[in-house]
Amino acid sequence: MSNITILVVDDDLQIRRTLRTSLAGKGYDVIEASNGQEAIESVLRERPSIVLLDVNMPDMNGLETCRKIRRCFEGPIIMVTVRKAEHDKIAALDAGADDYVVKPFGMGELLARIRATLRRSAETPVQKIQFPELTIDFEKRTVKVRGERVHLTPREFEVLRALAIQQGKPVTHEKLVQTVWGPDHGEDTENLRVVIKQLRKKLEKNPANPRLILTEPWTGYRLDIPASSSREDLSPDS
Repeated sequence: MSNITILVVDDDLQIRRTLRTSLAGKGYDVIEASNGQEAIESVLRERPSIVLLDVNMPDMNGLETCRKIRRCFEGPIIMVTVRKAEHDKIAALDAGADDYVVKPFGMGELLARIRATLRRSAETPVQKIQFPELTIDFEKRTVKVRGERVHLTPREFEVLRALAIQQGKPVTHEKLVQTVWGPDHGEDTENLRVVIKQLRKKLEKNPANPRLILTEPWTGYRLDIPASSSREDLSPDS
């Protein structure tokens, strides 16, 4: 492992100890915080590679903590919680989280999610696509809607990229999930549906009647690319 530091944020001392032991055993450097304020201070002071953040904490909960960390931290954040309803996942993504792990979870799953999230955050796409009302700069990892910059989480950005590089062709649910979440998650489409909903909310004039991210019934999704759009080095092999 090469200088990867994980900040574990949880008010439960035993959970922090367990995670520290398991993560350190895999070669990660681990730092801890027991509440939201400590987490923010640790991010500013230590600049970790990734944050594991519990949702249910006293005083400042995980969602509020995530929003405040996002003001000063661009790295990946994985929320860890007992909550598993769709609206809880949406709340976590809206707060700026990149992934969502439900307790109880296996350490193997958590380690796989950490590796996948770190891989995605290290990628530097070089493509660019411009619609009449939407500009996606894959090199700078920025998105503008009608001239205004829109913040996407890394996970939302990767789903958008996976659709864009297919140049308007449908992409199956399985392909999207495997590309963005990893090869072991081909059947897990619930998280994909949540991210698509969030992308539409941020990119579409009318999310209930989308014009950009279209649903292909029984298949998946596609990004509708108008013929007048400009593209730079946009190919599935890039």
